[in-house]
Amino acid sequence: MAIVEVQVPDIGDFEEVGVIELLVQPGDTVRLEQSLITVESDKASMEIPSSAAGVVKELKLKLGDKVRQGSVILTLESAAVASTPAAAPAAAPAPAAAPAPAPAAQAPAVAATPAGRHAGPVDVECDLLVLGAGPGGYSAAFRAADLGLKVVLVERYATLGGVCLNVGCIPSKALLHVAAVMDEVRHMADLGVSFGAPSVNIDTLRGHKDKVIGKLTGGLAAMAKMRKVTTLRGLGRFLDPHHLQVAETQGPGSEASGATKALRFKRAIIAAGSQSVKLPFFPQDDRIVDSTGALGLKAVPKKMLIVGGGIIGLEMGTVYSSLGARLDVVEMTDGLMQGADRDLVKVWEKMNKGRFDKVMLKTKTVGAEATPEGIKVQFEGLDGSRSEGLYDLVLQAVGRTPNGRKIGAEQAGVVVTDRGFIPVDVQMRTNVPHIHAIGDIVGQPMLAHKAVHEAHVAAEVIAGELLGDKELASAAFNARVIPSVAYTDPEVAWVGLTEDQAKAQGLKVKKGLFPWSASGRAIANGRDEGFTKLLFDDSPEAHGHGKILGGGIVGTHAGDMIGEIALAIEMGADAVDLGKTIHPHPTLGESIGMAAEVAHGSCTDLPPARR
Repeated sequence: MAIVEVQVPDIGDFEEVGVIELLVQPGDTVRLEQSLITVESDKASMEIPSSAAGVVKELKLKLGDKVRQGSVILTLESAAVASTPAAAPAAAPAPAAAPAPAPAAQAPAVAATPAGRHAGPVDVECDLLVLGAGPGGYSAAFRAADLGLKVVLVERYATLGGVCLNVGCIPSKALLHVAAVMDEVRHMADLGVSFGAPSVNIDTLRGHKDKVIGKLTGGLAAMAKMRKVTTLRGLGRFLDPHHLQVAETQGPGSEASGATKALRFKRAIIAAGSQSVKLPFFPQDDRIVDSTGALGLKAVPKKMLIVGGGIIGLEMGTVYSSLGARLDVVEMTDGLMQGADRDLVKVWEKMNKGRFDKVMLKTKTVGAEATPEGIKVQFEGLDGSRSEGLYDLVLQAVGRTPNGRKIGAEQAGVVVTDRGFIPVDVQMRTNVPHIHAIGDIVGQPMLAHKAVHEAHVAAEVIAGELLGDKELASAAFNARVIPSVAYTDPEVAWVGLTEDQAKAQGLKVKKGLFPWSASGRAIANGRDEGFTKLLFDDSPEAHGHGKILGGGIVGTHAGDMIGEIALAIEMGADAVDLGKTIHPHPTLGESIGMAAEVAHGSCTDLPPARR
């Protein structure tokens, strides 16, 4: 056995470069031309390969050291010495400067753990690995492929689209549309048009939902093929900063097949998402479901409990109520649909009062028992009062938890918080410079539309750095606002600063509120219960011309209109800008312009303001 010194080979025009990553440690077995370290100058980064095979005896440098051609990297115990040193790989552009990663707001960051090391064979190599094929993941993969990168997309389920497309946003909206039509028909008799009572074929309805999913997932698969994105089905776990193991899955779920593949990547985007929180005291029973189980639509219960008064639970409650279920809802806080202004929610509560037998606020669920008659659930009010109920179906909708601690991120040296979030900077970069993260796993709000925009940023930054495009490499996620929508009936949508937040922060705002009872289109639709509200900066510095800070809409199609308010905030519009933008008449959307006129004092569709 011979002791061999492995040195830095010719690195071109770079006189001296810094060591930013150690890819091996003493005791590791390395192959000829296996990467040993990553170095970086002010212009480029590159990995230095080994000029011999053997076992690492001693590292001769550490992170942060400066090296040049001829510097000793390590010593190897080797049976044979390579005749010539390996040439350095082509230099890749250095990462664009970006702010240091900021911890996710939900929990304090924890220190990075030492990265793992993989020295085994590799089955697949790529420029970019994307872990998770939800809206964020497939958007990142497709954008990177469009920019010329070789991309591998890893997904544990049989179809692309993640939770949103398969068991979330899309199937729930397919069912909510059916529920809305059923509810609308019930009111038509008041207008002189009568229909018989609906007859629901639950199997056909489920088939409709599945057909919607199939059409979209099939389209994603086709687009991945067109873009030459390689898709690997399996559970991905990092082995080290440049390797991922994929435990292949099969069947309709994510059952392990027993086969594995090792993947080597230059860059990575973590888009592993989140999963529903499950309360530990609930027994295992088919009558206790999360949102995924509720969307399975196995049957319509007579009595249903929704645990958690947020958007997901109330949307699913709307579906089951329209199909014939009676509802109870239990919520720990003092109100449903937290996050939206209370005046918006009050309109929804008035319209939906008939769906609920009980709305239990400031109440905890403290126990549950599966009995032949149903699920017996115990409640405790914050005042100490006790009660219980018996239910045919219980929906757990108490939130979602990120999957940051389920992907071996620590093996890659990626920081993960105690709650499972991965802190990132404005370029979606983690503490490991060549690994980015997007979507639910980086923090609130856990919304698909946020994930898609983050995905484009991460993909563009990576492509820019690998391809030497400074403009792409400078991409950053700097959205001012992210809209939220409850697709209930009526819909509730809001974006930017809420009135409750303005009061809590002591901010002076001018409100423009246009009631739909004055909207010709809303009255013609028989749905004039809603309103549109805009908030403008009314601080002394604004001099009466303050920019729009936020807005909310409650009513039919609110989610379709909230984007205009988001755009107005992004563009820094004021009340005059919005009020003088000509909206088509008669539409619900013109209520945005009229709300701006109310704030400006120029609205002629309402009685004159009192003086």
